[in-house]
Amino acid sequence: MKKKQTFTPYQIASIAMMAALVCVVTFFRFPLMGSKVHFANSMCLLSGLLLGPVGGGLAAGIGSALYDALFGGYDAIQCLITFASKFLMALICALIARGTREDSSRRLRVIAACVTGALSYVVLYMLKTFVYQRFVYGYPGDVVWATMLSKLPASLINAVFAMVVTPLIYAALLPALKKTGLLDRIR
Repeated sequence: MKKKQTFTPYQIASIAMMAALVCVVTFFRFPLMGSKVHFANSMCLLSGLLLGPVGGGLAAGIGSALYDALFGGYDAIQCLITFASKFLMALICALIARGTREDSSRRLRVIAACVTGALSYVVLYMLKTFVYQRFVYGYPGDVVWATMLSKLPASLINAVFAMVVTPLIYAALLPALKKTGLLDRIR
């Protein structure tokens, strides 16, 4: 029989706090070449590192979808797509980082997790852009590729920022979370 996933009060509170942080950080954005540069991806990856695959995925997905629903002006389908893609970004990051030990390879594994998670989101975002442009809106191929190329620089800037900043924030938070015993309670 399969074990049912349950969350402790610490985990629920941590998921809610990280979801709120993801949502708020998404406000700090600026337009660039037909897209927007923001810093929410770093918080999505941090959610995965701190809360694990499911908890981190929920925090990243809920926070991002909440922003899209309340402040982004997106419909329910786009909010669900945002939830799924941000959930997967944090999940991938957490799965790669899982099982890291207290040695020098831990840092490399966390960096690899952040790089893979951030790049997976870029791929998912480009896929969403392609599907919407081509099949939902019915634009011709050259317009679709031009739109995708216009969104790629901002997406890559978001990814690179997340790849650089997230491991630094994680390294800064980890000792305090371990010392207080919170890390074991929120995972």
